[in-house]
Amino acid sequence: MADFVQKTVNKTAVRDLTTPIASVTAFDNLIQTVIDDNPFGCVDYTGRDGQLVDGVVRNREHYTAKVFFEDANGKKVGNVSLQSPTIAAFEANAAAVLENAALAAAMGGEAYRDPARETYYAQLKCHDPSGDDYYVTFTRKTVRISSYQDDAIRNKVETWADAAPALG
Repeated sequence: MADFVQKTVNKTAVRDLTTPIASVTAFDNLIQTVIDDNPFGCVDYTGRDGQLVDGVVRNREHYTAKVFFEDANGKKVGNVSLQSPTIAAFEANAAAVLENAALAAAMGGEAYRDPARETYYAQLKCHDPSGDDYYVTFTRKTVRISSYQDDAIRNKVETWADAAPALG
């Protein structure tokens, strides 16, 4: 039998942020800035279907709102987590739960949102001039580079992250 022969070396690197990204608006602005400004020098390419693909695109994203319920004594009596595919859905879903009197009655308390416990996730697919595709994934607390081979890619992202005010 033939042995497996390694063909590539895909790497992952993570940066833990000292301060979580404060709001979904700040998070979205950061992601959109990376897409618009293309600080990693990614290049457009032609996909398998023959269509032009931008060098940096949103690959996947989700946002989780947290709504807690407190009784009249200030005791937490329940919670709801709402994972949504877009920021618009994230805001709409949270608002719907906050305004749902039947749910609040069933939970036995008043609803309030806890933004500090909410989570945001966006993964960007980047196409390097070398032809390699890699991913830069943002959460409120981390930035992860994955599926890259050349350390020059990590260096570009790291240099950008060092200077990005939103990443403190």
